[in-house]
Amino acid sequence: MRNLILVGPMGAGKSTIGRLLAKELRLPFKDSDKEIELRTGANIPWIFDKEGEPGFRDREQAMIAELCAFDGVVLATGGGAVMRDANRKALHEGGRVVYLHASVEQQVGRTSRDRNRPLLRTADPEKTLRDLLAIRDPLYREIADLVVETDERPPRLVVLDILDRLQQLPPR
Repeated sequence: MRNLILVGPMGAGKSTIGRLLAKELRLPFKDSDKEIELRTGANIPWIFDKEGEPGFRDREQAMIAELCAFDGVVLATGGGAVMRDANRKALHEGGRVVYLHASVEQQVGRTSRDRNRPLLRTADPEKTLRDLLAIRDPLYREIADLVVETDERPPRLVVLDILDRLQQLPPR
């Protein structure tokens, strides 16, 4: 396994589960959004405000390409990383991809107090999450080696499930 890459919607637990997986596997953990913030010295909402979503997505694409070139990291991606063909290709080729699936209800509960999510600055965040999942779910599934449900499951249990199921995958 080159890298272990987590994809999925906002609030699926990619960062939390990624950190736990990295600790369990004794690998470094990288979060593509956090890496963008470290490089730019600005948070994601500020980048969205100044450059718009296309500007952020350009930065994200460059960061995904860079991070997927590593060997032996656990990588958590932003929810929209799968929207670009180049990202899906880099993610698929960069290692094993795990889609952390969460229902819209779970996403709403987990993101309701988070002000660092520019796409949820709407009158109806639940509708936004529902619309985003409808578009992105097939893209997550397209590149996923595993699909893991996170609803109502403690992160530690999800980690153990992922580790167990990874061992059952044939080599690629």
